Amino acid sequence: MLVSWKWLQEYVTLNVSHAELTQRLMMAGLNHESTEAAGADFCIDLEITSNRPDCLGHIGVAREAAVLLGEKLKVPKPEPKTAGEAIEKSVKIQIDAPELCPRYSARLIRGVKIKPSPAWLVERLQTIGQPAINNVVDVSNYVLMECGQPLHAFDFRKLAAGQIIVRRAKNEEQFPAIDHKTYTLTSDMCVIADAERPVALAGVMGGAETEVTATTTDVLIESAQFAPLAVRGASRKLKLASDSSYRFERGTDPAGVDWASLRACELILQLAGGELAPGVIDLGPKVPAPQPIVLRLSQLKRILGIEIPAQEVERILAALGCGISETSAASLTALPPPWRRDLTREIDLVEEAARIHGYDKIPEDIGVPMAPSHKSDHDRVLQKVRHTMTAAGFDEALTTSVVSEAWSSAFSPWTHAAPLVCNQPMLKGADRLRRSIVPSLLESRRLNESLGCDSSQLFETARIYLPLENSLPHEQWSLAAVSGHDFLTLKGVVESVLARVNPTLRLEVVEYRHPMLVADHAAELRVAGQRFGYLGKLSPAGLKQFGLRREATIVEFDLGALVPLAVLTPHYQTQISFPAIARDLNLIVDEPLRWSQLAGTVQAAAGERLQGISYLDTYRDVEKDGAGKKRLLFSVQLRSAERTLTGEEADQIIQRIVDSCQTKFGAKLLG
Repeated sequence: MLVSWKWLQEYVTLNVSHAELTQRLMMAGLNHESTEAAGADFCIDLEITSNRPDCLGHIGVAREAAVLLGEKLKVPKPEPKTAGEAIEKSVKIQIDAPELCPRYSARLIRGVKIKPSPAWLVERLQTIGQPAINNVVDVSNYVLMECGQPLHAFDFRKLAAGQIIVRRAKNEEQFPAIDHKTYTLTSDMCVIADAERPVALAGVMGGAETEVTATTTDVLIESAQFAPLAVRGASRKLKLASDSSYRFERGTDPAGVDWASLRACELILQLAGGELAPGVIDLGPKVPAPQPIVLRLSQLKRILGIEIPAQEVERILAALGCGISETSAASLTALPPPWRRDLTREIDLVEEAARIHGYDKIPEDIGVPMAPSHKSDHDRVLQKVRHTMTAAGFDEALTTSVVSEAWSSAFSPWTHAAPLVCNQPMLKGADRLRRSIVPSLLESRRLNESLGCDSSQLFETARIYLPLENSLPHEQWSLAAVSGHDFLTLKGVVESVLARVNPTLRLEVVEYRHPMLVADHAAELRVAGQRFGYLGKLSPAGLKQFGLRREATIVEFDLGALVPLAVLTPHYQTQISFPAIARDLNLIVDEPLRWSQLAGTVQAAAGERLQGISYLDTYRDVEKDGAGKKRLLFSVQLRSAERTLTGEEADQIIQRIVDSCQTKFGAKLLG
């Protein structure tokens, strides 16, 4: 934000040097970049953070200076005189895209005379690097830099049918801008149109066909509020930035919309003559009522470590524009001004009091009481998962959230919706928000292989972006891992993660097919009957696609799904003191039968005395068993909580298992 030293003094008395003022402002949060002489003036460059758009105008900076120096803020009260026919008889305005433009207001001035601006106005603008154009355009720029509310002046006679329509742009619609370049628009942009064509790109730049020129006699003054995201998107997509778009992107003061319009009309009447039509067309909701914030005065001592007198706190907040509705010995209630949307919580008021009172008044060795806190469930689950993964020999990786189109399309099991595309990619060729972490980890494994580290095992926890129709994407918190171990080993790691988070969780696998994975070494993972993730061994085509020389297995699962299922407080369970009986079974089954199906049947047949079931091996002997058959070797562990099982009881349970598998799958016990 460029500030004119002389201009600033119109709103606040400055009995200090510009060097002292910038020092005070810097200590209060407005960082000082530089100060340069500009003729008889000084141009001060301040860094304004994105949460303080109220300081993107001279009045906002003057307010900060006034409260810091204990001076009174002087804000002009515009009261332009009106004459002639009411604006409603000449102008028609409608908002067809309220989600992009919640509020639009306009005033009409007839009979202006376009000429060069007076010296004082030219000097003000030139000090902050703004070129002088003509008296009407210069007034709109002056008011923008005065209060931070962008305005636009239309040549009213060039507006078809005297109509303003705020709407979405049409795809491929052409827009000739004031910079004399023609831009191709898309439907996610907002335009100000007349009855025939777009005449301005909302919040960014006006159009060449309705700009104010030497022949202009009637001027329509626009003052509006536009959706920050829409303005930012249009500005970035078209590579078209302006002082207006910079402010709309950060949000403008809703109470400043009408003030800026009146101020501009008053100055235009003074500098260009004409008559202001009575009335104003102001569409959209009015300024919302502020929500009260209670500040407990004891919090100042607890958080800052120092006492700030209650009278000083009240003075600071009132000078910053807050309304003080209630006060007591223990607290006060403040109503934040509309230009300070960053004031929503008690701690925000504590910060305001601290920065204006002076951070330098807080001793370095002051004792600040510490309050105990606890980790969120999210963090506790992540800690358990990280511990399990690192104990299993994995190293944590960190990769970017944007990938190339090839990587994005290579593996996206969670959704078939097209990925979100960045208008301005951070990395060359990487412009898709990833729908899976797996491609990024495979590239990391390839880099490790190229450096001779063939045994790298990597995992990453991050959010993936799953597009939703007419909404923001679902940001799924996921974990992905890549390993040189086989399918069953990585499956065991996932089971270990589940056991660490909740010992009662059981991993289910169902058939899954993907061109990048080996057909009989790929599975969709489920927990509690819900889709949980994907596991598979890379096929030769998959290895080639990512430039890998050695075999690799991948897994990706929904880490966020574990949070509500997690058992974060350990519970004691009495250990069974009676010995277990282990029996190995070797069943001949049909080739299509999956281990998960057989295991479920074994668990149901064995009942409550089944302590565990372990897969051992799969073996095929076409000569002895015939084509389409395989042998599944597994072990069952049986135990009773009341007494030692006898051999006969164990034999009965085993027989039930065999009978059930034979009935359901046609299995045959070998041996």
